Amino acid sequence: MEEQRAHWSSSTGFVLAATGSAIGLGNLWKFPFITWENNGGAFVLVYLLCIAAVGLPIMMAELLIGRKTQKSVVGALKEAVGPAWGIVGLWGVLCGFILLSYYTVIAGWSLFYFTQTAGWTLGGVPEGLAIGDLFGQQVANSPLQFGLSLLFSVATVSVVYFGVQRGIERIARLFLPVLFGILVLLLVSALGMSGSGEALAFIFRPSFSELEPEGVLEALGHSFFTLSLGMGAMVTYGSYISRSQSIVKASAMIVLLDTVIALIASIIMFSVIFSVAGMAEQVGGSTVGMLFISLPELFYNEVPFGTVLGPLFYVLVALAALTSTMSLLEVVTSYVIDEHGVQRQIATIACGATVFIFTIFAAISFGNVPFFSTLALFDGKTGWFETADHFVSNWMLPTGGLAVTLAAGWFMTRQSTESELVDGTEPRWFRYGAWRLFIRFVAPLAVTAIIVAVFFFGADFS
Repeated sequence: MEEQRAHWSSSTGFVLAATGSAIGLGNLWKFPFITWENNGGAFVLVYLLCIAAVGLPIMMAELLIGRKTQKSVVGALKEAVGPAWGIVGLWGVLCGFILLSYYTVIAGWSLFYFTQTAGWTLGGVPEGLAIGDLFGQQVANSPLQFGLSLLFSVATVSVVYFGVQRGIERIARLFLPVLFGILVLLLVSALGMSGSGEALAFIFRPSFSELEPEGVLEALGHSFFTLSLGMGAMVTYGSYISRSQSIVKASAMIVLLDTVIALIASIIMFSVIFSVAGMAEQVGGSTVGMLFISLPELFYNEVPFGTVLGPLFYVLVALAALTSTMSLLEVVTSYVIDEHGVQRQIATIACGATVFIFTIFAAISFGNVPFFSTLALFDGKTGWFETADHFVSNWMLPTGGLAVTLAAGWFMTRQSTESELVDGTEPRWFRYGAWRLFIRFVAPLAVTAIIVAVFFFGADFS
């Protein structure tokens, strides 16, 4: 066990690490898809309002609980709220554990498509290869899924093994600028395409007549899920913040960067879609279809400089996935270190290996392995992968997030929370009273609406 708790070396390092946790496949994958499904502009505007009213206040709440206690999520909630709240912390650790187990499989797909696109760029696309059929073939290949997931698991464990500053922060400082650079390069290329103007209008010109009530709920749900809230990640990262670093400024910057990246990813995606005749009618069905079926084919058949941009895009996806998986593993590892006194290196390897057992279950659930490919606990969800995803997205994250809003808004004293947010580091625009209003009333009602929609109306955020 570490003698003295590690801290981020600077505010920039923390913001990059936390932004890396928030930025993931939800930004590059799910947000463009749900924006497309909900007809763009009005949905985006509602989403931005939800980010400000729900996502940002809960982000501040999780970070302040972590910094105040300087403990991982279980110990943090015990100390900040009360001993019984350790159960809520354990729920967050379990959520991070399960989410990491299947998220690693998706992350492995980015490695596969990077190697494929790099090979096509160097040697050309093999004659007769149906690029659109490749995804189905690779996910059904259980040994391949095992190998890809193992590679990504090893990469994740290798980062967390070296701790906060030498591992997580160092990788975030290295990879986040690279990620931003690739994204800007892709954006410049996309804006040069014939459909870019139509894409920008689709995203930023609101038409509320085209937004269904379900779209409002989906905007609310994604504004919460996209920021890595409800799973203990931000409480854990918050526990490494020093007293000289501002929670308010960092939260605002993390939310801003996460949102900007989601919007840029959408501009890139839609510029491609609107530039290719007939493509708009073919998009839909699933987020997988947009990212791993349609785009690879477009890069090599339609997109200018696609042979260069294709491999770069899947490097971007892989980097975004890694910065998320390392935060998820840190939630589990930090709990074992703090609550059980295990040395970091041993805890990291043990936690990574245990999670990987369940990753195997998710990896083979697309093949013909009995039970893992046929498990059906929820309507319309088949296999271990889909079952775990549904349970985490629809039950674990919302209930965990609701618990944090209640903890910070109703169970912690005003003095306790105000001392963390109004400490001399906060920006001039920040008003503690406004934050308290949102964390006590707006955020709990919003997250409750998500839970009610799932429980009573069958909404699905997976």
